[in-house]
Amino acid sequence: MTALGFFAILLTLAAVFGTINYRLLRVHVSTGVLIIALVASVIAIAIDPWLAPFSFRASALRLLTTVNLPATLMNGALAFLLFAGSLHVDIGELLRRKWTVLALATFGVLIAVGFFGITIWLVFLALGVRIALIWCFVLAAILAPTDPVSVVGLLKRLGLPPSFRAIFAGEALFNDGVGVVVFSAVIGIATADGHLQTAAGVIASFLVEAIGGGALGLATGWVALRLMHRVDDYNLELIMSLALATGTYSLANAIHLSGPIAVVMAGLTMGSPAGRSAMSELTHDHLTTFWSLIDELLNTLLFLLIGLEVVSIPLHGIDLAAAAVGIVLALAGRAVSIFVPGTLLRLRDVTGRHALAILTWGGLRGGISVALALSLPASAPRGHLLPVCYAVVVFSIIAQGLTMPRLVRGFGGNKPV
Repeated sequence: MTALGFFAILLTLAAVFGTINYRLLRVHVSTGVLIIALVASVIAIAIDPWLAPFSFRASALRLLTTVNLPATLMNGALAFLLFAGSLHVDIGELLRRKWTVLALATFGVLIAVGFFGITIWLVFLALGVRIALIWCFVLAAILAPTDPVSVVGLLKRLGLPPSFRAIFAGEALFNDGVGVVVFSAVIGIATADGHLQTAAGVIASFLVEAIGGGALGLATGWVALRLMHRVDDYNLELIMSLALATGTYSLANAIHLSGPIAVVMAGLTMGSPAGRSAMSELTHDHLTTFWSLIDELLNTLLFLLIGLEVVSIPLHGIDLAAAAVGIVLALAGRAVSIFVPGTLLRLRDVTGRHALAILTWGGLRGGISVALALSLPASAPRGHLLPVCYAVVVFSIIAQGLTMPRLVRGFGGNKPV
């Protein structure tokens, strides 16, 4: 099948599922598409044995092998999604909450990895499944960072104060870079082919990738704004924004810096007051509309793929039990990863009861976690790890995502900041 044919099938399914969601479920389109795709996948798996020699599952697997989801997301779509998300962040509020965001995006991720890795290992032992502890830390690194795509999309629909939105979005946009570095370190140890064997090596690598990526994003963003100052053609400026997102991400990866952090900094630069002054009101309106469409389209297609990928996940009773407990542990780890650095560093922004509840329940996982999980090597205990990963991701997107507005309304006038 050609790439165009595959893309056409995805768009058709997204349109059909989106219409069903509009008529029946009436939830946000990407979440509705995910729910319907999951139901369709489960039905296909259930009736498959009765349709031999035809197989829905085999047909779905052939379709899914057309695209390498980990590579497609991590080396392509993520650049557009992160750039689109960072355009809407108030950089002034983000700078005022920079230490809170830094603490949650670094110490918080490390605490979450340690907590979830050890506890899920104990759960597997209790179920009679022997998995090396290092692979449990790999799973923890996959699930520790919140997904910026899901979180930023959620924030657009919530009435949180600007300062709290900045903390929420800033953490989500930056902690995936930390998570990827931690994942690279522990997967290298697990497969015995990594070069980051010490804590000092991990820290040095993170500093180089994060600080270098941030500096690169600021530099490319500044160059793009200087060019925009010299033109007044919104079509050309849209092309410049596309070049900025793709060029920054690709260049960062090519020189071994953090592509996600680089493209986030480039997007923050373009969305800043300096970026607004570099373009006319007409250009700003077109740019906002264009990137909102890109964000919605890619987010919907990504959630569709997540729903369809269920057919490739092996499901057994013990693994389903571990997955159910894993959901609880992921929420507990998220709460601990916020409370501990918040208390030790006296971060009043996140230690209040309301703030802790909202940040914990709003810590959605998404496509990045799925992409990292599907990239696990054949030597990994994939049959045990993938169900836990998928359960946490799907629960966070559907259960947490759909109930977040009610949780925020429940705190009413008691603002978290």
